[in-house]
Amino acid sequence: MELYFLGTNAGVPSLQRNVTSIALRLLEERRSLWLFDCGEGTQHQILKSPLKLSKLEKVFITHMHGDHVFGLPGLLSSRGAQGVTAPLTIYGPPGIKSFIETSLSISQSRVPYTMEIIEHTGGIIFEDKYFRVEAAGLDHRADSYGYRVVEKDLPGSLDPKRLEAYGLKPGPQYGKLKRGESVELGDGRWIHPADVLLAPKKGRVVTILGDTRPCPGVEVLAKDADILVHEATFMEDLAELAHEYYHSTAKQAAEAAVRAGVKSLFLTHFSSRYKDVEHLQPLLQEAKDVFENTRLAEDFGLYPVQRST
Repeated sequence: MELYFLGTNAGVPSLQRNVTSIALRLLEERRSLWLFDCGEGTQHQILKSPLKLSKLEKVFITHMHGDHVFGLPGLLSSRGAQGVTAPLTIYGPPGIKSFIETSLSISQSRVPYTMEIIEHTGGIIFEDKYFRVEAAGLDHRADSYGYRVVEKDLPGSLDPKRLEAYGLKPGPQYGKLKRGESVELGDGRWIHPADVLLAPKKGRVVTILGDTRPCPGVEVLAKDADILVHEATFMEDLAELAHEYYHSTAKQAAEAAVRAGVKSLFLTHFSSRYKDVEHLQPLLQEAKDVFENTRLAEDFGLYPVQRST
């Protein structure tokens, strides 16, 4: 599980940063890629990255402002032009279905794959054996949502000492026990998974937020997350401006990380007034003064999601 940032600028692209899009790579877990927001130029960023549209399984849109959605029609069309036929599911607030269908229809774009568009107003929007995705409303000028991606706990590893004590040797029985199946020994005894498995591996939690002022929804989504991705459009000296435009400061993002008990905070969605990494250092320090384990997201930055011990 890895986060890959394709764009970290707010509002409009700059020479240094593209507008918002974040990929969650799940190559080992699902052999797929999930995309969160798709600002203008996202497919150009993907061309410069190790990501492949053929791996794209799901798209999650936080809100309908242009810097988060204008890249979506072109990306969907290009995915089809590349010959990708795997189905794609898109989740977003009310309006996303009309936006996509109108854009593709008027431009006569052909999408030769099954595309499901799910509009939501929060709650559990996806769940299978391995993952659950929850959404909750935030506080922005447009209806804005954050997403909490929860990896379900994984079975523990086989304990070599216990296996040896039962006289089990590597082979098909190992696989059955790992899958949660009991096996019968030659002497008639039954060995159950709980007899030979170590403690389950705790699943990871990644929270990715749309644009927002500080609000209760942030902490609901981010509680005990391994990684919180939070906008930091301004520094604290522009807190009044941030409030007026329904955004957050770096300090406010860090305060939310503390309250939610997250392990790591990534800041993104920077105003163009902070031109490059050097100009962003005071913004980073402002957050680190409150929450030490804070990082600046960078375009084309790849960050593994570490499993808690």
